[in-house]
Amino acid sequence: MTPRQWLIVITASIGAMLEVVDVSITNVSLVHIQANLSASLAEVGWVVTGYAMASVVVIPLSNWLTAIFGQKTYFILALLGFTAASVLCGLAANLPLLVLARILQGLLGGGLMPMAQAIMYRAVPREQQGIAQGIFGTVILAGPALGPTIGGLLTDSLGWRWVFFINVPLGLLTAFVANRVFPADQRAQGLEKGLGKGLDKGDRRQPGVDWLGIGLLVLGLACLQVVLEQGRQYDWFENQGLRLLALGAALALPAFVFWELRQPQPAVDLRVLRHRSLAAGSAFSFLLGAGLYGTVLMVPIFAQRVLQFTATQTGLLMLPGALASAVAMALLGKNAHRLDPRWLIALGAGLMVATMMQLSAIGPDTGEHSLYWPLIQRGCTTVMMFLPLTLVSLGSLPKSEVGSGSGFFNLSRQLGGSFGVAGFTLVLDHQQAVHHAQLVQQISNNNPLIQQRLQRLEEFMQFSGQGSSNAQHQAMELLTRQVDLQAALLAYGDVFRAIAVLFILAIPLVLLMGRASQPQAGEPKKPRILEPKSTAAG
Repeated sequence: MTPRQWLIVITASIGAMLEVVDVSITNVSLVHIQANLSASLAEVGWVVTGYAMASVVVIPLSNWLTAIFGQKTYFILALLGFTAASVLCGLAANLPLLVLARILQGLLGGGLMPMAQAIMYRAVPREQQGIAQGIFGTVILAGPALGPTIGGLLTDSLGWRWVFFINVPLGLLTAFVANRVFPADQRAQGLEKGLGKGLDKGDRRQPGVDWLGIGLLVLGLACLQVVLEQGRQYDWFENQGLRLLALGAALALPAFVFWELRQPQPAVDLRVLRHRSLAAGSAFSFLLGAGLYGTVLMVPIFAQRVLQFTATQTGLLMLPGALASAVAMALLGKNAHRLDPRWLIALGAGLMVATMMQLSAIGPDTGEHSLYWPLIQRGCTTVMMFLPLTLVSLGSLPKSEVGSGSGFFNLSRQLGGSFGVAGFTLVLDHQQAVHHAQLVQQISNNNPLIQQRLQRLEEFMQFSGQGSSNAQHQAMELLTRQVDLQAALLAYGDVFRAIAVLFILAIPLVLLMGRASQPQAGEPKKPRILEPKSTAAG
């Protein structure tokens, strides 16, 4: 790649990373925000939910917004708007203002990731896409892992408001570089090949606005995201409000699909799913997002609840895996064009199953050193799926459809992550209750092993200076805590095994994918100006 292409890839990746990091960077600051703004735990949860809901809504609309503004202009405007909203978040005087600013931040920044990928596919030759996507993937995968670490350090040293203020210098610098190095917009060509297929090249009219499609999309995705984010907090469908939101999503999303498939100029071009590799890749991306976000959630919860780690220690625990991802992405990116991406995806999924089974064997003696290697393996196997999956799903699309394809591909991963976090949290709570009940049933006065255990604990308490009655009471409390710990360990093991099953179910989707360098079936052959002759057959 040329120096300018390197700058384009790095700049686009950093812009997308800012949006991704803000999903997780605030998690470790919620307690501080709650205390500073005098809010309840349920209320402060909307700081995360509002951002996630807004970003999910705008992702599939990114290609429509591109047709109006152009790729470069939209990326820069989104980045500047995201930065300005970050300032509003940091200056918020109360919780309602903070939640509104977070929603604005998600609406303005949600399109950064699909736009970054579309710009890279436009600016970088196809034979160099492995390197470009390798850099992009390294930055994107490192973001969620480093987010809690950065958030914890900023919160502990400067205060929770700096979790938002840190976006200002990075956002302004990235927007400045993007304005200098990104290729100029080709709006007439975009309208002709994208949403305005019947227009002449000289016709600069804007495409019609599909307000009904946008309204159905916003309603459906917003309702769905709130249900997934707040379900656990409000006891799922026991809450009347959540039942109404679930009904809204169940009605609006099918109506959106029905409407969009019949519109000549839809807000979201669902017809791009006619490309088999994109359809299969998006389905795999959904399961991949569920598994990856589920793991990123469960390991920190285990570290903080069981190992009693602080937020900063938990972030440092995730650091070796993030570094392993970066190294693996750099190595794989240089050689991606030489390998069949479908084999890499299948191998990565298989190794991820093995990693999850290794994590499922956690026990009372599990410590941070026992988690390092599984997390490093997870980082490497994630790269083996993430990079080739992007190349397979988007690499063979016509450049005029990369924007639509990238939006849907990223939306599927984001929704998969939301379903994964909600689903695996539910599994954890349910299995912990089940195992706790089973263990309690085994504790009875007639069980000689339990009596022997209690007697030893009581003797230990008496040796520590406790009286007889007090020692007996404390021994029972200690036994109860041990039961709670064992039930939690068994439940975490069940969750990691469930994630392994999810990746097993994803492997057959590889059979529906094609090689990234070939056009999809039914698609006209495109001239291979940018491809070397040695790869023309691959």
